[in-house]
Amino acid sequence: MSHTPFTLPRLTVLARQAVPRLLEAVVAPLAVFYTAFALLGETGAMIAAATWVYAGIGWRLIRRTRVPATMFIAALAITVRALIGLWSGSVTVFFLQPELGTICISMVFLASVRLRRPLVQKLTLDYVHLPSAVLRNERVRRFFARITLLWAFVLLANSTVSIWLLLHQSVGTYLLTRTLIVAAITGFAATFSVWAFRRVLHRLHHDPAPAPASAPAA
Repeated sequence: MSHTPFTLPRLTVLARQAVPRLLEAVVAPLAVFYTAFALLGETGAMIAAATWVYAGIGWRLIRRTRVPATMFIAALAITVRALIGLWSGSVTVFFLQPELGTICISMVFLASVRLRRPLVQKLTLDYVHLPSAVLRNERVRRFFARITLLWAFVLLANSTVSIWLLLHQSVGTYLLTRTLIVAAITGFAATFSVWAFRRVLHRLHHDPAPAPASAPAA
């Protein structure tokens, strides 16, 4: 493998890209739901959660900025969740739906490793450009397979803990405790993933260059 100069962007750069999305997609919806739940009850909270997503889309349309496709998917998902939650009259059903979906996603992560198409690699390439020479390296291929396995179990662990809390605790306790536990597990996994990737890239830079192929005998 040729030594292709490549370094992972600084953590501060990645954080500046991730934090606004995290606040909009995770922190703010949780605050909206919890506030509406305290003031308006279960039905009002489910409606408020759906309204927040549509408000985000509407704000972008008013400002004439691009609306990510993931936001339309989120709007569809929250609409289905809210309708089923309102139909069942249970906030437990509202929260249970995404956890079951997360379990399915964890199974997709596991299957992608089995098929030798680790999903973390595809997701990484959406945010970080990796030279083809890096992607072909066996060390890098093993890294993405192992990290995909890690995230499969992280998603499964998050959903298992969340479902247990949902079924055994009050909604208020569920929201607070789940957020803290999931943030801790996910934060540790994300930090480890970045550290491991940097370590792999560091080793690639220090691997000896391959010897040139010998000329065929006359």
